[in-house]
Amino acid sequence: MTELNARFWEVFFEVYENLPRQGPGNRTCAAQALEFCRELRKSPAVLDLGCGVGAQTFHLSELLPGSIEAVDNHAPFIAILQSAAADRDLSHRIRARVADMANLEYQPGSFDLIWSEGALYSIGLRNALGICYGLLRPGGYLSFTDAIWRKENPPSSVKDSFDIDYPTMGSLADDLAVIQDTGFKLIDHFTLPDAAWWDDFYTPMETLIKELRDKYANDGEVSAILHQLAAEPEMHRRYSDYYAYEFFVARRPLASVDD
Repeated sequence: MTELNARFWEVFFEVYENLPRQGPGNRTCAAQALEFCRELRKSPAVLDLGCGVGAQTFHLSELLPGSIEAVDNHAPFIAILQSAAADRDLSHRIRARVADMANLEYQPGSFDLIWSEGALYSIGLRNALGICYGLLRPGGYLSFTDAIWRKENPPSSVKDSFDIDYPTMGSLADDLAVIQDTGFKLIDHFTLPDAAWWDDFYTPMETLIKELRDKYANDGEVSAILHQLAAEPEMHRRYSDYYAYEFFVARRPLASVDD
């Protein structure tokens, strides 16, 4: 496996900072997940964890009233989101800030809805759900997506690819068990459709990689890194039956022995 050195991350972020979103998802899926939050307050306080450049943040702002705290640990993502919120005259509703999901400074019970698309795994799903439980008011909702295995014994190239970033990735049953173990009540879940991978994520990624290959045609190191990044959408094209992104909607109970 090639070591992910500083040059890799420079090229990686040149790609990812210029994508509409940094992982699978779309507005239709966000709206579907919100339909399960049937008792959400009319003007909820929302926390978007791992917001990236804010694709889902803006979807939430369109689908819900109320305020949104958007958090990511990559400062350029936050700068892009802040600029876009100002351009859309949404700075009064969207507060984007650089922060570590594992060390948030919000008071317990601060939020009615915590939202996270493809980010909670980065601090360990069980740990992340414990943090979210504490930050939600009783009766608050948690909506998140997570990568899961759909079939056993994936090809070694697929397994190795996920092991780089998510070595503890489990099955649907594993995630459902973690949700239950951390005190949440599962409301519902659904699998993201293929369009949620391609329309705003992999298709623009492949277009941008092609442009950057022309830009760096004389730089062998960057060309090799771009080839490495291009392997991800190609892998999905060939092997998507082995894995998926699942959208989960869970709720902190209105009352518990700890409240």
